Amino acid sequence: MKAIVQRALVMLMLVLTPLAAQADDAKRGLFVNLTTDDTWAAAKAIMFAHEKSLKNGHPTAIWMNVRAVYLADKKRPSHVHGLMKEKGASIQDMLKAFMADGGIVIMCQACSAAAGLTQDDYIEGVEMGNWPLVESWLFREGMQTLSW
Repeated sequence: MKAIVQRALVMLMLVLTPLAAQADDAKRGLFVNLTTDDTWAAAKAIMFAHEKSLKNGHPTAIWMNVRAVYLADKKRPSHVHGLMKEKGASIQDMLKAFMADGGIVIMCQACSAAAGLTQDDYIEGVEMGNWPLVESWLFREGMQTLSW
């Protein structure tokens, strides 16, 4: 009888462990720290945030700071990068698609000011960052951070 109970407990653990892991994964989110205006790196960061995180049900935000603020300036559309040539998608197209699917794009306010950019300079949907907004993503329980 003891052996049967032990086997039943082992079987129960085998069933519940993946369910617990899935529940933990559902809470996880991704905060991408994008600092470059290099379109190759930016395309990879945006594609990863969109395709691997957001589309798999994880809350996802891209914080664009340092030179990355230039990528969303509507007066400076980027070229179509090699990774996106088949789709004809520029960096701004990628950001718009990411936001259309529920992703959040946050601009660093200080970096924007240093670059001479304001909210009006950015493509539609971009949020101007402030500490409470950034903090709400960066320190959220289960949040993972990835930098480019």
